Amino acid sequence: MNIAAPDRYAVIGYPIQHSWSPFIHGMFAQQTGQNLTYTRLEVPTEKFPAEIARFFDEGGRGLNITVPHKQAAYLFARHRTRRAKIASAINTIAAQADGLLGDNTDGAGLMTDLTTNLGLALENTRVLLLGAGGAARGVLGPLLEASPEYVEIANRDGNRALDLAEEFSRRGNIRGCGFDQITATHNFDLVLNATSASLQNIVPPVPAAVIGPTTLCYDMAYGVGDTAFTRWANEAGAGRAETGWGMLVEQAAEAFLLWRGVKPDTKPVLQAVKSMSAPDTEVPKVR
Repeated sequence: MNIAAPDRYAVIGYPIQHSWSPFIHGMFAQQTGQNLTYTRLEVPTEKFPAEIARFFDEGGRGLNITVPHKQAAYLFARHRTRRAKIASAINTIAAQADGLLGDNTDGAGLMTDLTTNLGLALENTRVLLLGAGGAARGVLGPLLEASPEYVEIANRDGNRALDLAEEFSRRGNIRGCGFDQITATHNFDLVLNATSASLQNIVPPVPAAVIGPTTLCYDMAYGVGDTAFTRWANEAGAGRAETGWGMLVEQAAEAFLLWRGVKPDTKPVLQAVKSMSAPDTEVPKVR
């Protein structure tokens, strides 16, 4: 009896060794009875085009794309979903018979975590989004579709924030600025960190005045215990400070659905990664 070889999937980024995606997709595969393997590919920017082409040429079935490749990946997909086109960035690629399909599941994953898992109602809220790169692009469309009062994008390079706000201006009330121009005359309801600062254990230069006792501060990064951003948020008096575990699991489930045609149950997987990522817990060794 011949046993079919498992389909190959991977996450590609730089750096990548911190990624829990292999663990998460391994749990999804076991839960749903799917025959697949999932690995990490650490690839710097200059090698990205060659490596992504080689992966699919060698029979790979799908990729997750993470920092810093999400916008570059957009150019590789022959077909793109509506949410990928809105974001102009891709975090998921699926091999299809007529070419590569690019999708962006970040926004859907974030919105599910905010609204379903954390119980946040986004309508008429004031949102501060930190960062203007691929991660911010992926969540802006779904955020604006939730009808907040307005979204303010702040970035170290204020011009990038202005350009991004202009690009999305028809989708809702939005403005862009530099970190030194953030509206600090009131508290925001939601402060989203879409920068990569937490990977370097630093905090974007944000005035503490934007945070109040009802503010939810959400770091789209994740790690063992708190990140630099969530520690800062708690010290500044935020009502809640959350890391991006929920977003990570929920966007992964969306990618898994695209690849395999089945939506896994995220609750036990999210519970597992949160318990295993508690301080003093050894990170699982996943290859």
